[in-house]
Amino acid sequence: MIARTNHMRDTKKLVGSLPAIRYTKPKYLYLAMANARCPKAELYIKEGDHVNSCQVIGMRHGPFFDQPIHATCSGTYIGLEKHYHRNGKLTDFIKIENDFKDTLDSSLRIRTPEEIEALTKDEMTKIIEDCASVGLGGSSFPTHVKFKTDKPIKVILINGIECEPFITADHRLMLEFPYRIMEGIQYIMKAFNCHQAKICIKSKYRDIKEVYTQVLKEYAGSGIELCCVGNYFPQGWEVEMIKSATGIRLKPGELPSNRGVMNFNVSTVVGIYKAIRYNMPVIKRNVTVTGDGINFPKNFRVRVGTSIRDLLPLCGGYKDPDKEKVFILGGPMMGASVPSDDCIITKTVTSIIVLNKTNYKEEPCIRCGSCVLSCPVHLEPVQIMNAVKTLDKERIKLLNPLRCIECGLCAYTCTSKIQVTDYVRKAKIIAKL
Repeated sequence: MIARTNHMRDTKKLVGSLPAIRYTKPKYLYLAMANARCPKAELYIKEGDHVNSCQVIGMRHGPFFDQPIHATCSGTYIGLEKHYHRNGKLTDFIKIENDFKDTLDSSLRIRTPEEIEALTKDEMTKIIEDCASVGLGGSSFPTHVKFKTDKPIKVILINGIECEPFITADHRLMLEFPYRIMEGIQYIMKAFNCHQAKICIKSKYRDIKEVYTQVLKEYAGSGIELCCVGNYFPQGWEVEMIKSATGIRLKPGELPSNRGVMNFNVSTVVGIYKAIRYNMPVIKRNVTVTGDGINFPKNFRVRVGTSIRDLLPLCGGYKDPDKEKVFILGGPMMGASVPSDDCIITKTVTSIIVLNKTNYKEEPCIRCGSCVLSCPVHLEPVQIMNAVKTLDKERIKLLNPLRCIECGLCAYTCTSKIQVTDYVRKAKIIAKL
């Protein structure tokens, strides 16, 4: 376990220091029909139809909002295929054959600085809604819903912390696109009539600090500043970030907007910039492909809808190909495991982690308390596990598992190698019944 932890740390540092590789023209792209927040969808095109890049080709339907589906290249709609989604489930994906012409939809336009300055908050919210902007750090929460708050916002926090092991997709984005980020932050500040914004990063990220210290000189008087926070997990959790950056301690379930705070992932900010400036939805994103199961971990900038199988050869293929692999979409702590590499990069896939499978023998709980001490929301994971094993529904509800953020620390720190987090997930399902 120690050896793997050291490997993770060294790999993250190395991959984060290298530029992201542009891989934006795969032969086929795949777009999920439904997702975790929108379980139903309808398609506006039929097999054989030609589509343009950024064209609305369908609509996902959620419980309180709809979400347009945009083509991420121009080409021909082939049909539906099943692949693994970031939620770990086989899902119907729209398959588009790329014509490599990248013909843009007529809805795209370049707004001048004067036009952007004249936009009202409601107009900006509508643009973001039409462009289907969501939280790109992995939450997939619709951005326009955040914009609809009527609470006064005193400070905007930009989450560039990226605290999970392995992942450096946002790290590279911040180094390679600082001006898009700065402009996006200014658009958000304008929408909320807010005069203070903080770009939050880990204090150990010296390269990012150097870049933004210089860039911020060009934005003197903008109200934007750099905020260096802790070097621990889960510092990127919004509650922890808000406490570190502002001193505000949110109560369980309390919305940050109720305390005058609004926060966005740094990749989401770039998406907002593209939406306001060009009327463009998110069709590209940074993604990390890494782990001890591949030869050369790398960061890529890819089209949304790219198959992981297109990227693995660019990483030198599998290391120890005879060994069984573990595939994780997202971070190793909070990501979802999928049974094969037949998975697709959606908007909210930050990484694909490929590990050589290691079989750990689970031992009986020794009551060491590691899971309790490591829990950021102060739960009692072992007590929850025992209640799940006995199907004690009332006890489960009293232990309040719904507060769990599924950070995975209880399982990671367990000296008996018990998958405690899985029991807490089951408890959350039972508590909702």
